[in-house]
Amino acid sequence: MTPQHDQTQEGHERRVGVEIELAGIELDDIARCIRATFGGRVERVSVCEQRVAGTEFGVFSLELDMRYLKKLGREQSHGHSSELENLATEALAAVASNLVPFEIVCPPIPISRLDVLETLVQSLREAGALGTHGAARYAFGVHFNPELPALDSDTLVRYLKAYLCLHDWLSAREQTALVRRLSTFIQPFTREYCEQVLQSDYWPDQDRLIRDYLAQNPTRNRALDMLPLLAWLDPKAVQAAVQDEKVNARPTLHYRLPNSDIDNPDWHLLDAWNDWQQVEALVQAPARLDSLCQEYLAHLRRPLPDWVAPWSEKVDLWLTDPS
Repeated sequence: MTPQHDQTQEGHERRVGVEIELAGIELDDIARCIRATFGGRVERVSVCEQRVAGTEFGVFSLELDMRYLKKLGREQSHGHSSELENLATEALAAVASNLVPFEIVCPPIPISRLDVLETLVQSLREAGALGTHGAARYAFGVHFNPELPALDSDTLVRYLKAYLCLHDWLSAREQTALVRRLSTFIQPFTREYCEQVLQSDYWPDQDRLIRDYLAQNPTRNRALDMLPLLAWLDPKAVQAAVQDEKVNARPTLHYRLPNSDIDNPDWHLLDAWNDWQQVEALVQAPARLDSLCQEYLAHLRRPLPDWVAPWSEKVDLWLTDPS
């Protein structure tokens, strides 16, 4: 399913960066799967990092998602460590690979070509990759980083409003694993912030939008992480509010909710992307979006608990036919 507005304001096809977390196989195996799917050449960065460069889309990065080990590995690759230290780091990496995920960071891929990633997922599955349900401790996810059709404040607010209204539905569709829900990685926005943004007269300029967001969300740990985009627009404001070196400025959203159920033969990467298209469709339908916002506000303010009449079921009336 392709968004109605599939071009950026610069006139090129919108692209999506995709990040996939997994375990069960080694970096060399992952690199072979990427190279078999996209060609290119494998480059070893360190004991816990590799790259596949020279593909038609650019560079695929793969790494053990553990900052300290990556730093040690880079130092060792430049000859700054003894043989004993090298062996110790390799041993630590072997232990850590059972506790933290490997992560594939794909280069930006045009929306119309995203289906090529299904071939990669199949290759990884056949190689023995494990995902979210592979072990009780695996809080693994897939992240989508879609470019936006424009970066003006009204467009950004429409995406926020649409996402806030659909978060419960998206989470239910994903059947988000308990270990991920209990982790800090994909926390939903607070009720207070939802009520602020969903007001029909909430159309702030860029400065106020950023100020409001940072006041209530000075963290990367949101299911829709806006910090990379806000850091692109106003790096000083984000740096002052969030001291986290992992905030990478880029002109994209950072949608972190989907599971990485890579070992499940019935799981498809693009199912989560197709669900995201309901957000895109609402963004392009202002009247329907405003109506949904008012209904969700009324839902948030009712005294009954959510399990009596879940919002994730009520919202179906505002969804579009994916065909």
